[in-house]
Amino acid sequence: MQGHPPSPHATDFLVVDSLSKSYPTAAGEFVVLDDIQLTIREDEFVSLIGHSGCGKSTLLKILAGLEQATTGQVRLEGKAIRKPGCDRMMVFQHYGLLPWLTVRENVRLAIDEVLKGLSSREKAQIVNEHLAMVNLTAAANKYPDEISGGMKQRVGIARALAIRPKVLLMDEPFGALDALTRGKLQRQVLEIWENHRQTVIMVTHDVDEALYMSDRIIMLTNGPNAKIGEILEVPFPHPRNRQQLRESPQYYELRNHALNFLDRYFSSDD
Repeated sequence: MQGHPPSPHATDFLVVDSLSKSYPTAAGEFVVLDDIQLTIREDEFVSLIGHSGCGKSTLLKILAGLEQATTGQVRLEGKAIRKPGCDRMMVFQHYGLLPWLTVRENVRLAIDEVLKGLSSREKAQIVNEHLAMVNLTAAANKYPDEISGGMKQRVGIARALAIRPKVLLMDEPFGALDALTRGKLQRQVLEIWENHRQTVIMVTHDVDEALYMSDRIIMLTNGPNAKIGEILEVPFPHPRNRQQLRESPQYYELRNHALNFLDRYFSSDD
């Protein structure tokens, strides 16, 4: 089930080229990621999955420009990523909202910072559109401590999408939510992506989440010296229906394949 290489016309969108990441320690270099080679297509939804400590979040931070590779390079549309930029937006697990600003103001803050050439009316329209997109129009004037965890995460997603990034990076965006809220928000985010395509790279520990949302699943071996162990193609067409997927024998074949991969590396952990 090794993934097929991307089509030639898409190979220059987001390229991770021979990337390694290590940190100096008293005992020598500690290698987190080792020779990662990956091409991500434009408008593709990709999940990174693997055991804790395999470098998933580190790779995401390098893609965001928040950390630098030790060797190798990441290129977005042919340009090396060396620092954060508004063409890549990050959604974190723990929301990152400013508590003294309302929902509307938290979204508007990002727009004011990035889309400076727009009029106040245009900015307000973008805020309204994105709050409606994540079903938060009624909560626009509430403060973060007045809304639920799922609503906070939707604010973070609206804020990230509002500045129209080329790449959306999500680090376990549903990890802090209860199971029912998690499932509902997964569906909402997937519907947003299906209607407003862009490249999404999501870190997750959840195989079902990855299968439901992704076009491909990048499965990393255990750290240290984590590598790409396998790339799993998810063949189900969009839009997706969770219930229909779970009635598909192919879904369980893919699920078992991914779980067996993780179990194999878990059992080989030191």
